Amino acid sequence: MALFFTRYASPLGEILLIATEEALTNLWLPGQKVDDKRLAQAERHDRAPVLVQACDWLDRYFCGRKPKPQELPLAPQGSEFRRQVWRRLCQIPYGQLETYGTIAREIASENGGAMSAQAIGGAVGHNPISLIIPCHRVVGSHGNLVGYAGGVELKRKLLKYEGVDIEKLSDPKPRTGPGARNRA
Repeated sequence: MALFFTRYASPLGEILLIATEEALTNLWLPGQKVDDKRLAQAERHDRAPVLVQACDWLDRYFCGRKPKPQELPLAPQGSEFRRQVWRRLCQIPYGQLETYGTIAREIASENGGAMSAQAIGGAVGHNPISLIIPCHRVVGSHGNLVGYAGGVELKRKLLKYEGVDIEKLSDPKPRTGPGARNRA
C-alpha cells in the first residue's frame, strides 16, 4: 500500500498529513510527536487526491467554514474500541464540547457494559488524525482542558477558532502527593 505525505502551512504552524490512495491515515499538529517510522514509509506527493482534499478541508476550517469530518475519507488505524471512540468524536459539532464522561456513558450504553472516562481518554489520546477527528472538543469534567497531545495551549487555540468561549474552561491543576493523577 502506497503512502503519501504533504505539509500544510496553517496559522498554527506546519501540519503534517499522511494518506493512502484511498484515505487520510494521519495528521499531526505543531507540537505533536510524529511517528517517524510511518513518515519514512511515505513519499512526498503534494498533489495526491486525498491530501489535496484534506488541505482544502483545512483551508475551510481555518476560514471558519465549519467543515465536517465526514467530508473526507478517513482510515485511522487502531483497535475496534478506539475506532468506535473516534467515530463518536466525529459526531461532535464544530464549536461544541463534550466530556470524556459523557462519551464513556454513551459508548457503555451502546456496548451494554461499563466504561470509564479514563478509557475514553486513552482512545482520544491515540487519535491519529488530530483536528479532523476533533479530539480537541473533548474536555474533562467541569470544563477542564485535559488530555490533548498537542498541549493545552494548542487546544485553546483550536477551540478559539471554533468560537468556543475559552474563558469558561480551566487548565487542570497539578496535584501533588500520594495518589496524584490527572482527572478526566
